[in-house]
Formats: sequence, structure tokens, C-alpha cells
Amino acid sequence: MDLVALGDFNLVARHGGFGKAARATGRPKATLSRRVGELEAALELRLFERGARNLKLTEEGRALFERTAALLTELDETATAIASGAEKPRGTLRISAPLLFSQTTMGKIAAGFALKYPDVRLEITTEDRAVDVIEEGYDLVIRVSPAPDEMLVGRAFLHDRLVVVASPALPRPSADRPTPGVMRGSGDQKTWNISSSTGPQAIRIEPVLVLSSLIMVRDAVRAGVGAARLPISLVSHDLADGTLEHWGDIDGSHIALWALYPSRRLLSARVSAFLDFLKQTFPKGTPDELAAYIGK
Repeated sequence: MDLVALGDFNLVARHGGFGKAARATGRPKATLSRRVGELEAALELRLFERGARNLKLTEEGRALFERTAALLTELDETATAIASGAEKPRGTLRISAPLLFSQTTMGKIAAGFALKYPDVRLEITTEDRAVDVIEEGYDLVIRVSPAPDEMLVGRAFLHDRLVVVASPALPRPSADRPTPGVMRGSGDQKTWNISSSTGPQAIRIEPVLVLSSLIMVRDAVRAGVGAARLPISLVSHDLADGTLEHWGDIDGSHIALWALYPSRRLLSARVSAFLDFLKQTFPKGTPDELAAYIGK
């Protein structure tokens, strides 16, 4: 198989079109089109469906892209490392991270990593959905308590737990009336089972606000509008200074943040460096350590 043609196919697939790939790489559009055509002829397969305005991978094209993109990246990294005489982290590192972690923490982590590894270009996107790591071209993703995925491997680097908190001015929950609650999303539970110093308790909730961000939820709770379920790391300082009160821990609410990467890829120097940087940043991986980092 012609590796040059395969590389050009991957460029077009990654950028979503011949024109976009040509503009991003400086390669002539006609050359990219010819190389991909030659690859299709050699394989006797159609790799792209060519529409009037868009280009879409066929099922065979998608399978080829998923199986070769990582391999070509590894070949390129190996050649670069050999040429430089050392396995020094370099190149682009694409990361997907959840919203709350990005808002509270990721900016400082990214800045520290960039200062330590100036030859690595970080590209970090923020979204809570489970992105397709291989298809969307991510090197590493950070996920909250992820379900097992045979395509990904990695490690848990932080732990947290959910607690129910409220303003000291808000009446404590009672059995004869529901408690006003600030919810994250309309699907949030309407009964919260907690463990507190007085024992287990079920709190009935009457939603008064439905918000999409936990930062927004915390700010609304600070204002006294209702109680909420929040990570202990996000409200530790509020609990310490008396801005909020701790009503109890949500039963079975252990949270783990995982750094994951494709299992079929060799661990690149830049991914390994970022994993090590996370470990150095959070050596214990405890909620208190995360809260202290957020409060810096």
C-alpha cells in the first residue's frame, strides 16, 4: 500500500474535505484528490461519497481511517524522535474535558503544562458528552466516572463526592414539606438520599431552578434560593467560611475523574507527559487537594 496516498487520505478524512485539507496543509487540492483516487483504485473500494457540497466517508473509508490514523501518527512521531535523537514531547495534543473541570481547573493545568513543554501545542475542547476519541481525533479525554470502554485505557487521577449544601438561611429539610432545590438539568432526581451526623435521610425536593452548569448552581445556592447537590471540592471553601452549610453526603456518590486514551495506540511522549503532569499536580488525588487547587 502506498503510504503517501494513505497519508493524504487521512488528511482529507480528518479535515472533512479536499479543499479544507489543502488549506490546512498547503498541499495542492488536485494532488490530494489524485492520491485518494489512486488509493481507491488500488484497494478497489470507494472511500468517500462525493456530493455536490460535501464529502462523506463510506463505511469502508471510515473503517480504514479508524485503523490507520493512529498508526500513521505513531510512525510520524517515531521518525521525529529518531531524527531529534530523543523522545521529547512535541506536536499537537488534543484533549476533551468536561465542563466543570475545565471551568475550575483546566486553564491553570494547561498553562503549567505549556510552560514546561513548549514544543507541545495543546488544543483543549470542553464538552460533557462522551466524544468518539478515535473518530474525532483526540489524543486524550478526561471523563467523570466513565463506563468501561474496551477501546480506551487510562487511569483515575482525582476523586470527589457529592454533598447536599444550602445557605444557612434556608430552613432544614423536614418530612412534612419539600425542600426548594436548585437542579442541574431537568433529569435530576427529586429525592436525595443522604447520610449525615443524625443518620440517613430522604429529602424531597421541589425544583425552583434548573440550570445547566454546576458553577451556576453553586452561585444560586449561595444566594439562598434552595439546596443543591454539588461536588465537595467545589464548595469546600464556602463550607469552611460558613457561606454554605453541609446537610449530608449523597449515598453512593463517589466520583472519579479519569484520563483516557485509545488502547490501540502506543503511548506517545506528549500523552505520557500530560499524564505525568496530572499526577504531579494531584499526587494524592483527593477532594481536598482539588479544592485547594481550585482556590489558588
